[in-house]
This record gives sequence, structure tokens and C-alpha cells, in this order.
Amino acid sequence: MTDVTTLPAGRLGRRDFRTTARQWYQWIVVENILSRGVLPASADGRHIPLKTHHDEPLIDERRHYAYVPNTIRTSRYTVYDFLPKQLIFQFTRLANFYFLCVAIPQMIPGISTTGSYTTIAPLLLFVSFTIAKEGWDDYKRHRLDNVENARPASVLGPAGEADTDGAAGAGQGVAAGLDGIATSEACLAWRESNWRSLKVGDIIRLTRDEDVPADIVLLRAQGPTEEDLAYVETMALDGETNLKVKQVAVALKDYDSIEAMASHNPEFIVEDPNPDLYRFDGRIVVNGQVLPLTADEVIYRGCTIRNTTSAVGMVIYSGEETKMRMNANRHPKAKRPAVEGVINKIVLTLVVVVVALVAGQSGGYAIFQRTHERKADYLTGLQVRWSYIILGFIILFNNIIPLALYVSLEIVKLGQMFFLESDIEMYDETSDTAAKCNTTTILEDLGCVEYVFSDKTGTLTENVMKFRKLSVAGFAWLHEMDLEAEDEKEEKGKGVVASGALSRTSTRESNKAPSLVRYPSSRWKSTGRPDRAQPGYTTADMLEYIRTTPDSAFSKRAVEYLLGLALCHTCLPEEKDGDIDFQAASPDELALVRAAQELGFLVIKRATQSITLRLFDGQGGYTESTYQILDVIEFNSRRKRMSIVLRCPDGRIWLLTKGADSVILPRLKLADLASEKAEKLRKSLEIERETLRRSESMEPRNSFGGRPSLNIRRSIHLARHNSTKSPSTRVSFDLDTLEGITTSARSRPQLGRTVSFNVTPAEGSTTPIASPSENIPPSFPTSLVSDEATVITATLRHLNDFSTEGLRTLLFAHRFLTESEYSTFKSLYQTASTSLTDRESLLESAIDTIETSLCLLGASGIEDKLQLGVPETISRLRRANIKIWMLTGDKRETAVNIAHSARICLPYSTIFTLDGSPGNPPLESQLATISSSLPEAMHSVLVLDGPTLATLQSLPDLFKDFISLSLRIHSVILSRATPLQKSLLVTSTRSASPRSITLSIGDGLNDLSMLSSAHIGIGISGREGLQAARVADYSIAQFRFLARLLLVHGRWNYSRTAKFVLSTFWKEFFFSMPSALYQRYNGYTGTSLYESASLLVSTTVFTSLCVILPGVWEQDLKSETLMAVPELYVYGQRRRGLNMGRFGIWILGAAMEGVGVYFLCWGLYGDLGDAAVKDGGLYALGNLVFSACIMWINMKLWILDTNYKTVFILAAFAIEVAGWWLWQVALAGAYAKGIWLYLVHDGLFKAFGTDPAWWVALFAALGLLASFETAMRSIKRSLVIRGLWRPDKRWLGWSTWKKAFRPSRGWEDGAEEGCIENWDVELWQLMEKDPEVRETLRKMSKLSPED
Repeated sequence: MTDVTTLPAGRLGRRDFRTTARQWYQWIVVENILSRGVLPASADGRHIPLKTHHDEPLIDERRHYAYVPNTIRTSRYTVYDFLPKQLIFQFTRLANFYFLCVAIPQMIPGISTTGSYTTIAPLLLFVSFTIAKEGWDDYKRHRLDNVENARPASVLGPAGEADTDGAAGAGQGVAAGLDGIATSEACLAWRESNWRSLKVGDIIRLTRDEDVPADIVLLRAQGPTEEDLAYVETMALDGETNLKVKQVAVALKDYDSIEAMASHNPEFIVEDPNPDLYRFDGRIVVNGQVLPLTADEVIYRGCTIRNTTSAVGMVIYSGEETKMRMNANRHPKAKRPAVEGVINKIVLTLVVVVVALVAGQSGGYAIFQRTHERKADYLTGLQVRWSYIILGFIILFNNIIPLALYVSLEIVKLGQMFFLESDIEMYDETSDTAAKCNTTTILEDLGCVEYVFSDKTGTLTENVMKFRKLSVAGFAWLHEMDLEAEDEKEEKGKGVVASGALSRTSTRESNKAPSLVRYPSSRWKSTGRPDRAQPGYTTADMLEYIRTTPDSAFSKRAVEYLLGLALCHTCLPEEKDGDIDFQAASPDELALVRAAQELGFLVIKRATQSITLRLFDGQGGYTESTYQILDVIEFNSRRKRMSIVLRCPDGRIWLLTKGADSVILPRLKLADLASEKAEKLRKSLEIERETLRRSESMEPRNSFGGRPSLNIRRSIHLARHNSTKSPSTRVSFDLDTLEGITTSARSRPQLGRTVSFNVTPAEGSTTPIASPSENIPPSFPTSLVSDEATVITATLRHLNDFSTEGLRTLLFAHRFLTESEYSTFKSLYQTASTSLTDRESLLESAIDTIETSLCLLGASGIEDKLQLGVPETISRLRRANIKIWMLTGDKRETAVNIAHSARICLPYSTIFTLDGSPGNPPLESQLATISSSLPEAMHSVLVLDGPTLATLQSLPDLFKDFISLSLRIHSVILSRATPLQKSLLVTSTRSASPRSITLSIGDGLNDLSMLSSAHIGIGISGREGLQAARVADYSIAQFRFLARLLLVHGRWNYSRTAKFVLSTFWKEFFFSMPSALYQRYNGYTGTSLYESASLLVSTTVFTSLCVILPGVWEQDLKSETLMAVPELYVYGQRRRGLNMGRFGIWILGAAMEGVGVYFLCWGLYGDLGDAAVKDGGLYALGNLVFSACIMWINMKLWILDTNYKTVFILAAFAIEVAGWWLWQVALAGAYAKGIWLYLVHDGLFKAFGTDPAWWVALFAALGLLASFETAMRSIKRSLVIRGLWRPDKRWLGWSTWKKAFRPSRGWEDGAEEGCIENWDVELWQLMEKDPEVRETLRKMSKLSPED
């Protein structure tokens, strides 16, 4: 930081002024007017007494008035600040400010030569239109906020108060019977209210599957197995999918009703509002005792009550002070498009041009005054003041900067919005949801995105877990019974019953067992590794084997594994419509229990002390067994495992454990062997990955290091059609798709991961034991199944296969305990549970006495089901040079698994882990190691968690190094992230890479801050509701639509907007050049060449459609091309459509064409003299030039520059041209006779309009301009076809032009020229005309599951 004392005096003064001004603004505007200042901390926290109702609102001691209401606002403006903010926003746009400065002196009489209100009137009209559109957009956000704030809530209050549904009586009964509220005096009732009416201190009631409206402390709960426990889902808040258990504070458990609690006047003292989701400090004072209040007793807004019949809580934080809202960007600023920065540079450049023109014309007047004006007697006393001359020229040339630029751009964007929302390809039929545009200002930024920050749950995944694979006794099996059941439902819906389909086991069909039919091929493919062959045999085949050989060693181990699935969990069965369903604390457990159900091991009853299973025998019969629950040691993030101790029906004590391989393997009886095998497997896999990376490094690469979608060989040769015609150039293309529908046959090592065993078959057997991908042998040799080394090796290999396919893996282990072992454990466990010191470590020590010397049962692979098309979409975005970062609140292992299945992690990716937890190297050395390893990585992925990011954030220099490193990495995976950390990563990336456009996409409340922090926020209308879709800039129904939104609409909108801006500036500069040249002939007095009425309407009427409609309709390339070749997206990322270089070319062309039009018209008509023409006046010449300009602008922009020509486009061209001549007719009749500078009256009918010379000059000028333009385009097209077009300094090099002298047999592009994303758009337009190429691109554009 710069020391203030070392600054120069002037700079120090400026710094002091800015600091003082900022302080005054903060105090006057932010703190007093907007009431957004930082509040002082309270003396002793927030004191909230527990009462059944409050007669007066509680007072916030920090504000000295009531606590904030429970309303939220995601809109950007209020009624009070909308107009001031918008006026500031509009006039900080450089062009608007420029026109305001021009309009003020223009209204002074006697200065302007173009009218007094020709600038201010349209300026105010255009600004008003823009403000009104922004107001309408924000009004829609207000309406959605009102919907959220008006959601119903059940509040405890005095009976007889206003009740919206008149159900107070019914509420009493429910309250007394369900929530433990004594109503003996009939003075209390549950009354219906809404979220906005809730206040701090209110007591509210929640039921199952109801969202929590405010931050509450839990008072009562009716849990699934016991009272005072509530299960809540926090997915919308932190992204975690597991249910959290909340409990009533110990101080309140002894009271049987809310009235009983309130009678003892308890007081809750809680910390001031803060955004920390994982820490809460508070206490309860009751009967003189002070007891702790922790996060376990508090439920935050945004959570959902699950598996809990009823819960009652008291509001402690409301509205904008809830944790959810404090983690959101509560006052987002209006977003400015990136193209506006280029527009401002162009405006500044044109201001310099205007100043130069004014200076030059004023200098010309000085010369004219010295050489002519002072010598001319008829000009005596008519000299014009210099100030009027300068202001007059400023006003004359102010149209060089187009007045209607911004409002026309807003109209263009409204049209772009309409077509985006109308795209049937982004319509989701299942949810009946189309794409929606909430913000039109940044539509072109969709075509320039370089970073995508994505949530996981609900955005990439459906949060639906499916049991997909298992490994038992060293063999892997595919589980597809859920897919078969889905197929059966579809067939039944079509009136066809599929034979052999597996019907779902239920209590309604308790006498049936799953049919065991072998399917010869798999219907499931891994989304992360679609090239990997799946086993040909499924769990149905395994069950058939168990049924036919129940006494084999394999069958016994498999049955133990399946019993482990059915018993080791905390799920509760419940009957719904005759079927058994389950309440589960996590979707993983639900998937395991449902898989056990499908495999014939159905949990039909679970009490506090027992589990009852129904076991099907595969032939329609079943038996029931009851297991006594002795202990349940639940899963937590530190243990990473769960255990259950059961007493089997035969009296044995059985310990079942499941968890992550990192914690199960060290607890195996053969832990040393498992560690040795794991190390060997790790080295083997690393060799395979290194081989794959080397193979990938030999593949062709594009300009940004990715694999190209197409390998195109371009051949150019001369072909004679007949002997009389001259040779013609023909170009042909051979397409080789690398990542498209049809893949070229290229030799590449195939690294299969299926394990096989070459062992001697058992005696009497002629078939060797093979992997599940081959035929199953008639028997499993006991020696193989009992060989623990072989089993452990195979299981570890399967675990790696499962994880690289994106499956969530678990290991299952078990052991049988003796009575003495269990008694010892029980004694130690009970002693540890009651210990007042070091309780956690004592509990762990007690548990370790039994969770040791385990025997491996097997492994499972659970599919976290991705939304349709997610892997293919991410592949396309990666090929478009877009980096995908995944930010989630879920745990690290889950995030990495999803990254594999979604293809964020590739088979050859180098995955770096940054971990700041104790026991790991310092973060500085980890960052240095990763940085040094990056050059060797073909594709790099960085994995870190929220606590590590918090540590980095506390060290500014280290955090800066981390962000710098992240920008060099292809993908970043952030787990256990809070909403503020997501926002931090987005804003830090924006700051570190200011030219890059960032996009955030999510579907939950926890994503709102991230969405508002990015340049573009995309909301998914997903399972977590419409919160994100409501406040985001754009909303789509599925993640897969993001590819079309960016690659097609983003590209189109960017190229359309770029062309609109360039053509708008071009036509205005083109208009102004003849007027500047004419000043030589009027003594540099500022007299306009054009008649003022025509000048006023020319921009808004006769040359507006030719820039607006192409800005809405134009398609420089077909959508199929853009989807098939995502590399073309770099056109916007590299700002090729709009930059200062392209602007310079367009302006140079405008200057040349303007000079050409003026001198052609002057030479062909104006310089002929009065004797040769019928009308030698100013209006005849000016109208000729004006007509030529109008006609040429429309011809060039409609006919020559537009690629996507439709009947509508041609009709609009005819309307514009016909409109101009109708205006001429109307103007000739509207002007009165008299002495005017512009002799308009009857000029078209009786003067210049009847003069052939006038028409010859007009069409000659247009013909010459068209010939010149066509010749230039033909030359460019020839250079583009031959690969010689280089719009930079390389165009002058010999390395470019030597290709022109190659033999005519053709040539192949070199490495640089072969990068298809570098090819000119015109070449792609030419390719689209080739039927074979067009058909190939159409096929490649289809987004199928196999891509």
C-alpha cells in the first residue's frame, strides 16, 4: 500500500477529497437515507423473551426501534431511489452525457443551425424509454418478491384475533393434541398469517415438507421415532443433501406445553445477526439458570422440515437479518454489458474526431474571414462571433455520435429476448418451462463467457440416488432393476406388458418375489466414462446364482453383503397406499435400502430396538426375520462411517460397518495386506493415467489447447467446366469428426479397467473363472472366494472403477462379537457417554474396541443421477474454451465423484488437492508444488474445501497467489462452500481477470449471492424452487439448455450487437462526411447540407430498420454449425466482432464512401452549373446526396451485409426505400411557398425531380459504390478460401503469401491455420452451402446421451 506521506501534494489532496466525499456519502446517503449502514454491536446480544404472544413489537437496541420485518427484497430499486439511481446510471453512459452537453447550448437561440430541440427531445424520449424498460424489469422482480413474502404461516396468538381462513377452532385442537400446547383456558389458537407478518418473538408451527420462513429456535418437535427431534433439509441453504437433526434445548425438554414454558419466563440471548452458517452462540436463562444454546437447536430460513410430523419454534431473526439473506448479495447493482466499455472507447474516439472537425472547420472559417469576408462589402457587419461558430460546428457534427444508439440497442435486445424465450429447443416439456429472460441489458455477454461457476445439487444432479453397482467376493455386478421397473411402467402406459419385467416388491404384493431374468446387455452406461463396457450380467443373475447354489461360498458371502445393505442404516419404513416406502436421513441410505428391497431383502418394520426383514426366496415365497438393535453408532463427517450392532435371530452378536474406504481399510483384519494392495494399485493406475496422458498429448490440439471437434482438410484447385469457359476456383472439404457423432478410426490405446482372474479351474470344470463381462461359470471355486488377497485386490480395483465412473462408493465390513467383547464395549461406551471431560475421545476409544479386525463384505457404487445431457453439455462448453468450476456445499468425496460423472474430471485429468487441515503441508508449499506441476498436466483440476478457502482468505498474499493459480487451471472444485464463499470466488476471479466474462448457474437460495456476483446469473427452475430462477438474469429448466443458450443465442446476440453498433456508427459517420466537405462552399459558416426535417427523421425512420432488424434477426452461422463446432464460440471471447480495430476499418470505409458520394454527386450534378440543370439550389444538391446516402445505407446493410436473408428482410428493405420516396412526396407538398434556404416546395415535382441529370447522378453514385464494395468482397473471399486472409500485421509476411504460389493440386492447413476457430466467418458460411458438410454438422449438433 502506498504511504500517504510519500504522495505528491496534488495527489494527496485528491486522495483526501475522495476519502472525505466517500465518508459524507456513507453517512448521509447510505446510513441515513438508505438505512444500510453498519450497525454497532449490541452490549450483550439480542434478548428475546418467550411469550405466547407479544402485545407490542420487540425493540432492537441497536436501532432503537422494532426489529426488521420478515420481508425480503431481491429487486434492485425502491419507489424512492429508482429515479435518482436510473438518472445517474443513464447519464454516466458516455454518449448520453455527451448529448446532454450538446443539447443545452443547442437550445440557446441563434446558435444552432439544425434546430433548437433536435437533440434534447429525442434524448429525453430515448432515456425515458430505457428507464421505463428497466423499471418494468424491476417491477417483475417486486411481484415475485411479493409472492415469496405472502406465503402462508401458522402463528400462535390469542383466540379470536383475525384469522384469514376462520379456522381458529380447528387450530386449537391440533395445537393441543400435536404440539403439546395446553389450551385449557381456550385463549390460544393457531392462526393463519403470512411470512411478511412474522416478527421476532413470534411462535410458529411447521409441518412436514414445509419451508422455514425465518430463523427459529426449536421449542417442540414430533420426530419419526421420538419427540423433541426434528429432521431438516438444508440443501437450499448450504447444498448438503443429508438431513440434519435438530433438537429441543435441554432446558426446555421438561415442559409439556408452550404455555408451561412461557409461565417460567425463559429468555433467549442470541448473538447479533451474522452470515456464519456453521457457528451459533447463545444461551437460555430460565429459573435463574443459564444454559447453552447452540446451532443444534436453531433452524435457519431456507431449510425444509423432513420426516417430522410437526415442529414449533420461536422467531429469533427475521427478513434481511436471517442467515440466508446475510449470505446473499442483498443489494445487487445494475449490470452493465461488456460491450459498453468498447462503446465508450468508440464514443471518446469520435469525440476527438468531432473536436478535430470543429477545429479544422473553425480554422477554415478563420481563413475565409481573412481572405473573403473582410473584403466583401455585402458581408459588412455580418460577422459571426467565434463562440457561435464553434458551438454551431459542435451541434452540426454531434450526429457523428448516434443519438438513438442506446434506445435502438434496447429495442434490438427486446427482439433478441423474444427469440430467446421462443426457442422451442430450450423448452422443457416435463416441467412445461421455457427459457426466460429477466434482464435484457447483458444479452450479448452470453456470447463471451469464459468461466462458468456451477452449483451441484439440483443444477448438475437431480438429487436422486440410485444403487448401480456392487462388488462382492471380488466380482462386480451391475444393478438395473430400477431401470427395468421404469421400462415396465412405460410399457404399461402404452398398453403393453413386458414379459419378465421385475415388479417392485411391496406389501401389496407380498406373496411375490422379484423375477430373475438375465439381460444379455447393459442398458446403463457411465456418463463419466461412456466408452467403458459394462458387465453383461446384473444383480438379477447374481440372485439366480444364489437361488440355485445357496450353499456355495460365494452365495454365503453375497447373502451377508445383502443383509448388510438391508440392516446397516437408520431408515424408517412407512406404508403408503399399500406400498412400503422409507424415511431416510440421506439419499444415499435411501438408495441402499431400496436396492435391498429390489433384491428381495425388504425392511418391513423398524422399532427403537428391532428391525424386521422380509426375505424373498425367488419363487414367490418369503420368510421374516427380526434382528434386535443393540447399538447404533451414526455417521458423521469426522468418522466417515456408520456402524450398527445387532443380535441375530440365532443369538449371535453381529457388527456391521459401512463407510469410506479410507477409514474401513485400516480397520480390516488384513489391514496391512489391504494397504500393500492399495499402494500397488495406485502405482498401476498412475502408469495407466500417464500412458493415457501421453496418448492425449499426441492428439491434434486447437489454439487454446483442447481437442478440436472437427479435423477439416481443405483442398483448393482449378476446374474447367468446358473448353470455352475460363477456369474457376472450387473449394472442397473433408471432415473428420474427433468428438462428434461419427468418430474417425484412429489408433489409440484402450485402457480397460475390468479385472480378470487367470486361475486354474476347479476340478471337473472346463470353464475358467472370468470377469463379469464374460460368461459366468457354473460355480465359484471356494479357493478364489476365500482368498482374501485376491478379493481385496479386486474390490480395490472395482472401487477405483466406480469412482472414475462418477459413482459414490462405500465399503461394507463386518465381524461377529462375543458376549464378553460386547459387554466390555458397552461398559466403556456408557462410561464415556456420561463423562464430563474429554467425552469425544473417550467415545472414540470405546468404539475402536469393536470397529477393528473387520472382514470385508464388499463395496457399493451409488449413482447420483445427473440431469439429462449434463456431461455432453460440459464437454461442449469445454470445447468452447469455457472453464467449468463446481462450487457446492456437499462433501469433497461427493463433489469429486460428480465431477467424474459430469466429465468435469476427465480420465486423463491431473487432480490437485489443496487441503489446509492439520497434518498437511503448509498451504504455501502446496501451492508451489501445484504451480510447478501444471505445465505437465494435459487437463488440470484443483480440489479444495470451504475451510481451506477461509484459511487462504485470512492471508491476503496467499489468497492472491491462489486466485492467480486458479486462473491457470482448467477446473476448480470447491466443496463445503458457504454462499458467501461462492460469491467470493466469483468476485475474486472477476477482479483477477477483468476482461473475462463470468457466469454463475444454480437453483437454490444458497446460490443467490453467487448469481448476483457474476456478470451473468442463470437460474435453474429446479427441485429447490424458483428462488434462483426468480432473481437470476436468465432462467432455464435444465442445465443442458446452457449449451444452446451460450453457443447459439450467445454467439448470435454478440455478433448481432457488434454488427448493430458498428453499422450504427458507420452510417452516422457516413452521413456526416458530405456535410463536412460542403463547408468549403458556404464559407465555413456551419450551414447544413441537409434539410432539417429530413435530418431529424432520417436516423429514426429511414435508416433505423436496417440496423435494428439485423440486430434481431441476423444469423451469421446456422445453429447446427454452432452446436456442432463449439470452438467457434471464441469469436466472442476474443472480441472479434467488436473492437477498436474493426471499428477503425468500418469508420475508414465510411469516410471513403462519404467522400465518394459527395464528390460523385457534386461532379455529376452540382458542378454542371445552372444552365445544365433545372435546379441549382442547395436543396437539390443536398437532397441528392441525402438520397444517395439513404439508398446506399439500406443497400449495404440489407443486401450486402446480411447473411440470413428471408422474405421478411427483403420486405423491410423495400419498405425503408419506398418510405424515403414517400417522405419526399409528402415534404414537397408540406412546405409552403416562399423564400427559404432549402427550396423544398414542389422541388420533386417541378424542379430537380424532373431533371434526368439528377437521377443519373443518383444511380451512377449508387452503382459505383456497389461495384467498389462487390470487388472488395470478391477479393477478400478469394483470400479467405486460399487461407491468405490475415486481418493483422501477419498479412504482410511472406509466410502467408507463399501459399499462393503452391501447385494447384491443393494443400492442407498447417497447425495454426488448421485451428478451425481461427477461420473467418465467411469461410464457414461457404462451408454451410456444401450439402455433405451441412448434413454432417446437423448430425453432430444433436445432443444425444452418447454425444
